[in-house]
Amino acid sequence: MEHKIFQKIEQSSKPNFSDVISKSFDMFKLVFKEGLIHSLISLAIAIPFLLIIYIPVLPAYIDMIQHAGEYGYQPTFFKDMSPVLIVVWVLFVFVFSFLLQVVNVSVLGHFLKLVKNKDLGTNDTIGGYFSIAKEHFGKILLLSLATMGIAILATMLCYFPIIYAMVPLTIITPIFVFNPEMSVGDLVKASFKLGNKYWGVLFGIIFIASLIATLGMIACYIGFVATMAYNYVAYYYIYKDTIGFDEEPSTSGNLLV
Repeated sequence: MEHKIFQKIEQSSKPNFSDVISKSFDMFKLVFKEGLIHSLISLAIAIPFLLIIYIPVLPAYIDMIQHAGEYGYQPTFFKDMSPVLIVVWVLFVFVFSFLLQVVNVSVLGHFLKLVKNKDLGTNDTIGGYFSIAKEHFGKILLLSLATMGIAILATMLCYFPIIYAMVPLTIITPIFVFNPEMSVGDLVKASFKLGNKYWGVLFGIIFIASLIATLGMIACYIGFVATMAYNYVAYYYIYKDTIGFDEEPSTSGNLLV
C-alpha cells in the first residue's frame, strides 16, 4: 500500500517564496538559542572526526606548503606510503564520514522537531539529540548511501543534474524526520516527487536560505555557527507548507507570542 505522503504531495499547494523566507526568519529569532546549541553540538562532533581523518595526512600538507612554488617539486608522502595503508585510510575516511552523517541527521532531526513544537504550539516528545540515530541507525546509513550514490551519479552527468538533484536531496531529511516509518526507497521517491513538482521555488528558497545562513561567515567564519540554523528552519517550512502535518496547527503558531 502506497504511503499517504504521496497523496499529500499530489494535493499540496505551491509554497510561497517570500512567505517561507519571512516565516523562517521570524521562527529563527524565536529558536536562535536552541539553533546555536544544535550547531555547536554538530561542530563539536565534527571536529574530532575531521582530526581523526586528516591527522594521518597532515605531514603531506605541511610538506606541500613548505615547498609551495618550487619548480619541479613532486610530493613523495603518498609515494612512500604502503598501498595497504592508503586503502585502509580511504576506507577509514569512508566509514567515519557516514558515521558523522548519521549523527548530523539525528541532531538536525531533533532541531526540526523542536521547531515543529514551537510553531504548532504542541508538546510532542522529541527525545534526545541522538535519539533518532539510536532508533534508526541502519535506515539513516542506507539513506546516506542512497543520497551519496545519487549525488555521484548526478555529478558524473556533467554537473547540471546535481543542481537538479540538490533540491530533493536537501528536502529528504525533513521528510525522513517526520515520517521515520517510511522505507528508504519511498523516502527517495517522495523527495524527488516533491522536488520535481516545485523545483523552481524550492531551489530559490534553499538558495536564499543558504545565503542568509552564511552571513555569519562575515564574522571570521565563527558567526556561521550562529546563523546556520536558519537553513534548517527553512527546510521545516518547506515541509510544512507542502506536505504538512496531521495535527491541526493554531492560527499562527507561536510566532505572535
